[in-house]
Amino acid sequence: MLTGKRIGFGITASHCTYEEVVPKINYLREQGAVVVPVVSHSVLVAATRFGTGDEWVRKIEEAAGAKVISTIADAEPLGPKAPLDCMVIAPITGNSISRLANAITDSPVLMAAKATMRIGRPVVLGISTNDALGLNGVNVMRLLNSKHIYFIPFGQDDPLKKPNSLISDFNLILPTIVKALEHQQLQPLLIQHGQSD
Repeated sequence: MLTGKRIGFGITASHCTYEEVVPKINYLREQGAVVVPVVSHSVLVAATRFGTGDEWVRKIEEAAGAKVISTIADAEPLGPKAPLDCMVIAPITGNSISRLANAITDSPVLMAAKATMRIGRPVVLGISTNDALGLNGVNVMRLLNSKHIYFIPFGQDDPLKKPNSLISDFNLILPTIVKALEHQQLQPLLIQHGQSD
């Protein structure tokens, strides 16, 4: 389905989603994609109850079959020099959403996204943030209306305890990429979690 496509896969600091997301990298390879992994600084250095940076980098590299890109300088050539067909950021945190929406390029993942948009290729976002329906709502809306940006369908993961929180259904990464390569947003965009299981 993705035979011959170069897919960038950026990961930011929503540590609780890694267990679910990292296997999707290998799944994209099984669909024929060449996966280029890119990580933010926090992925490299954070040690949480979900694991250490070293552990996750090893797992990401094993899933991708390639070394991670972990510097802004190494991510910049993913524009004209070494173009991607599509750049995925999953998970993308509220912090990275706000920076991307306001053209702040201060991490390897955001540089990879900027480089991809620079050549008119799609960027797919898999949201995971506790403030998407709070202060960060304006940034989510800005990105929803931005050229070359597509979202993995998302919904509230815990409306009662975390009413401002949204998370993408990462089972929908592949169909979202396929539609994004056709310059279309996978629909429905707003989902109730559990519908694609």
